[in-house]
Amino acid sequence: MHMVNINEAKTHLSKLVEAVCEGEDIVIAKAGKPLVRMVPYAPQKPMRRLGGLKGKVRVSDDFDAPLPADLMAEFESQ
Repeated sequence: MHMVNINEAKTHLSKLVEAVCEGEDIVIAKAGKPLVRMVPYAPQKPMRRLGGLKGKVRVSDDFDAPLPADLMAEFESQ
């Protein structure tokens, strides 16, 4: 972790941004008191919309019916 004061941060902002992008932790302080931690930007994943596939996916009425005995035997034998 590297701590810099506000004046130094203003003067060397581009260098600090590069350091953060390379994985270094930078903390900006005022009068020796930590105020802000710089972190690289990570875009947020878009929120999933419920029901987005409504009307596009068809589920058979018997989708959860038991399998025929011969097919079940094939699954159980392996």
